[in-house]
Amino acid sequence: METRVVSIPRGGSSLGHFDDSKGSLDRLEFWHIEPEANEAVAALQPAAEHLRTKDTPVAFPTETVYGLGADATRSGSVKGIYEAKGRPSDNPLIVHVSDLHMLRSLLGGKGGSDDVIPARYKSLIQKFWPGPLTILLPIPDPSPLAPEVTAGLKSFGARMPSSPLALTLIKLAGVPLAAPSANASTKPSPTTAQHVKDDLDGRIEMILDGASCQVGVESTVVDGLCDPPVVLRPGGIGMEDLRSCPGWEDVVRAYKDQSEEGNAAPRAPGMKYKHYSPKARVVLYESTYRAGKDGIVAADADAAVALTNGHTHAQSANGNSHKRVGIIRTKRWRAAAGLQCNDLHLSAGRDDDHGESSYEVYAGDLQNQEGHVIGEVFDISLGQDTKRIARGLFSALRELDRRGVAMIFVDGIDDELDIAAAVMNRLRKAASDIRA
Repeated sequence: METRVVSIPRGGSSLGHFDDSKGSLDRLEFWHIEPEANEAVAALQPAAEHLRTKDTPVAFPTETVYGLGADATRSGSVKGIYEAKGRPSDNPLIVHVSDLHMLRSLLGGKGGSDDVIPARYKSLIQKFWPGPLTILLPIPDPSPLAPEVTAGLKSFGARMPSSPLALTLIKLAGVPLAAPSANASTKPSPTTAQHVKDDLDGRIEMILDGASCQVGVESTVVDGLCDPPVVLRPGGIGMEDLRSCPGWEDVVRAYKDQSEEGNAAPRAPGMKYKHYSPKARVVLYESTYRAGKDGIVAADADAAVALTNGHTHAQSANGNSHKRVGIIRTKRWRAAAGLQCNDLHLSAGRDDDHGESSYEVYAGDLQNQEGHVIGEVFDISLGQDTKRIARGLFSALRELDRRGVAMIFVDGIDDELDIAAAVMNRLRKAASDIRA
């Protein structure tokens, strides 16, 4: 199967609009495609036709990560997602809608009535949709959704993305899209079209290139059908933001930062299975690990120096096997994070060629205690800003994998109640070892 990357003209918000002149939830009733967005709409039409008629999914950008979309009402189409990703069949999928009219049709609603939307969700929808928030809803009987979407559960997750490209694609297709992240199962989520191609080349027919994603981690998943309401997966909307909404003042956390055990189907994506993992061994330093506040501790530095990287092809001057070590810095560490390193310099990366500007990659010579060059260090700083860290996290993990590192050291951040919780949740699931 040949995979085509289709560039979508950068139109941004000019692709369409909601009617902001209306109040409450009425403004989200219909997504209106702008008639002057002819070029971008024409580029999206073949993908929309593909989604309506074929069983191979289409990768497309959202504000969070790239999604792998398929018609959520057809079993053959949804099965194509699981096949392309290598995803376990008991891991449910989130359904993406273009507007509330489409959502109500999934819930069995008629006309413009709000009644089919549970009352507790209305304050969240009004404040956070469209955006990185997924809500769990009851499945009507009969259900228009393919059974593979819900993995045997009695509820399904629904989201209205804020990406104009995603909303327009769904509207043109005329069907809700089941759309997990467009990566191979367990790998870091993709935030550029190139990331998707790296994982799924030859497995899908079409990738829509709409530049890099601005949030960088998946949506927050909440369940308001129980009391108290719960967060099943942290994401782009923080706990304190949720608590500011009527009916959500007592929302509690119901997720684990490691993969959950057991045979029951997970209530939301990201709960049960190992996720977000690069090929390299990841060593995560929690922000509470005092011994690591200034950088990598001596025992880990020695392990990095002793580690032979089987993926590399070079030899150092003294004949030792060449080693490659990666560092992802956030708020505490300085360049090289305490590893003995020489000639650290800016190194252009693949992501620089695809519009990613959330970090820079520096490369230097890794030295042993005698000062001999035994390998390379690749150093990435994601900066101090939590949103910037979230935006660059998955891309940084993929970048270091691309450079063939055998070990990645990551400086964690405070596990606050905003998007930092999502960052640390993903890192803990990706980590081979955690220093706490």
